[in-house]
Amino acid sequence: MLKSVYIHIPFCKDICSYCDFCKMYYNKKYIDKYLNALEQEIKKNYKNQIIETIYVGGGTPSILSLDELNKLFSIINIFKTSKNLEFTIECNPDVEIEKIELFRKNKVNRLSFGIESFNNKVLKILNRNTNYEEFKEKLKKIRDLGFNNINLDLIYAIPTQNKEDLKDDIEKIISLDPEHISTYSLILEKNTKLYIDGYKNIDEEKDLEMYNYIIKKLNKKYIHYEISNFSKENYKSKHNLTYWNNLEYYGFGLGASGYINNIRYTNTRNLKKYLNYEYINEEEKLDLKSKMEYEMILGLRKLKGVNTKDFYKKYNKNIEDIFNIKELLENKKLIIKDDYIFINPKYIYTSNDILINFIGE
Repeated sequence: MLKSVYIHIPFCKDICSYCDFCKMYYNKKYIDKYLNALEQEIKKNYKNQIIETIYVGGGTPSILSLDELNKLFSIINIFKTSKNLEFTIECNPDVEIEKIELFRKNKVNRLSFGIESFNNKVLKILNRNTNYEEFKEKLKKIRDLGFNNINLDLIYAIPTQNKEDLKDDIEKIISLDPEHISTYSLILEKNTKLYIDGYKNIDEEKDLEMYNYIIKKLNKKYIHYEISNFSKENYKSKHNLTYWNNLEYYGFGLGASGYINNIRYTNTRNLKKYLNYEYINEEEKLDLKSKMEYEMILGLRKLKGVNTKDFYKKYNKNIEDIFNIKELLENKKLIIKDDYIFINPKYIYTSNDILINFIGE
């Protein structure tokens, strides 16, 4: 069976104000050791399946030097890949064209840029620096190199951000004509700079207003296919659909998560342990009930929802016999139509209140 691979590169040029994961500045002395540990992890756990999607995320993978990237690609060449491989790598907007050329030579065919915002006021609070005109010119060069599958990330509901700021960001992102757009409401995690600086609560009214505006604006040109994701026709993220369709995938690297052989696992976030080849932090062996719960929790993130016939074929069970959803259907928070069960679009923003009904005790 075809599989997907996620590879985590946890190093950044700058530590942003809102991320509570990496907190690792690029430090050359660690990179080689990290790539060695990554190679050993892959050789130890990869079982020679054909790989359909690869996603290299971060941190900032594009921060690696050309030599380090060449080493990373030599490691990735361990995988046997499908002729229809979707290969994504995350990049900073200021990535050098030489690195883009190297990506192109190594089967990368999808780029994801952490734009977050083009607004100087917003960028300052996020500790980011992205210039619209400069990125627009760079994107033209990237297109000329043959890349025709681009994702742009947008963050909203940021402290100090108003609706006019968001409108301007949306207009600029649409003007860049990406094939895919991912939008994320800011989450204020403890230990992040924003939280420490006193920003401890998101304005939920503003958050909802911005979310609804994003949907209304992007739906004119893009397909809203998952709670936070929009794409042009035929450009849905195959890799991310692996997660939402509850399919198995490998996770390699510090803090990466995977789902293989009915086991969900998460790697250590301790760099010292990882460099000593101590990879796994925790594992969860899934029984039938757990697998069905994940099927619903992940599948209902898709606007189309979960196919009831496919669910029965997979588990030999009817959804309504396993989960008590009568009230959700009566209240029209869930809808069943054309063999799909899905969240009523009116309640997408509060989807967590619905998804919690599928979590066991």
